[in-house]
Amino acid sequence: MFFFVCAGCGAELTVPLSQVVLPVHAHQKYGNGTQLPVLMESGTFAVESEPWGPPWRKWEEIHPDEAAARGVYAPVHALSDGAPGATVIAPGDALGTVLIPENRGGGYCCGLDGSAGPNVACAACALPVACRIDDCSLWQAMWLAPSAVRRLPVDGTDAVPRSWAELMAEGKGTPPFEPLAAWGSRLGAGHWSNYWWSWSPQWEAAASRALAHLLAASGGRPVTVPDGLAAEVFRRTLDAMLPAGPPARRAVLAGPGRPAPDGEADILLVPVHPQTGEVWAPAYPAAYPVPLPFGVWLWLAFPEPDLPVPTSGVLPDGVLRDDFDPPAPRPRHLFRADPHTFRRTLVRLPDVRRPWLREILDNFTQHIHAGSF
Repeated sequence: MFFFVCAGCGAELTVPLSQVVLPVHAHQKYGNGTQLPVLMESGTFAVESEPWGPPWRKWEEIHPDEAAARGVYAPVHALSDGAPGATVIAPGDALGTVLIPENRGGGYCCGLDGSAGPNVACAACALPVACRIDDCSLWQAMWLAPSAVRRLPVDGTDAVPRSWAELMAEGKGTPPFEPLAAWGSRLGAGHWSNYWWSWSPQWEAAASRALAHLLAASGGRPVTVPDGLAAEVFRRTLDAMLPAGPPARRAVLAGPGRPAPDGEADILLVPVHPQTGEVWAPAYPAAYPVPLPFGVWLWLAFPEPDLPVPTSGVLPDGVLRDDFDPPAPRPRHLFRADPHTFRRTLVRLPDVRRPWLREILDNFTQHIHAGSF
């Protein structure tokens, strides 16, 4: 475990934290006016290895060789010239910090978006140390500036990452759909009138990253995916972007607790370890591994029964229930991948330089209008 201190005066800025993988949805902007929860679980932190935040440089100002050296192989709107290594934590895990009153703006709508740079300072010495983000449609988070903080180990807390077997035993999956709320809405007494059921934003981001890898693994040929939830998530978009007709490449779910893939599997949908970032390594190296966050992969590989609708209140003393909560409503719309996460992933895959895949990227707006994203 670690804690973070101010680089200026050494004051403690966080509680002890354990490192985990940066969530795929860390930079996601979801919907319009949607109230998203806290990005990080309390007691954890993650590191963004790429530069992030202002100042930004437009693509026209960047030489393709420079972009490729940074792992970007196709045009983007802009690239950050900020320092790499920003650390994200749950806002509730911060200590000894205060908002900077003159920097609470920066284009915010319903809250803070951090677009103008650090808006949080060390309470002890006033050094700007972080960006607090809580605007609508953004995940609530505190991003610690890499040049303004130092990470120190907590004595006697060397933690061993959980094994795949331990992760499977915990069974901590990510549900594919959930209730969302608009900014400023409130939960009514005994009902959910201010909420709507939607595909999980985490699933939309995770599937978008996987879709980019599936396209790269396809070689320009059609791809088949397993029936069920995987088909709902991937099939419609893959069919729209790839040509029809044989020979198709076959994608299957693989990972801990799953049977070994047979020799006809070309692509494997596999989990990423939530602590180490390790991609599960199959005993079938010829297939292309497509990474999925562990919680999303677990639900795809071992679907759980329908989720119950949350209820409120308690029954009177002595009254026993003999019924079950009804299953949670399914979203009324088809699954749509997150276009920002998809594009962000695709431009960072070297395969995007192939003409057929670059054509998909160049026509990406048409796929958005067609409802695939």
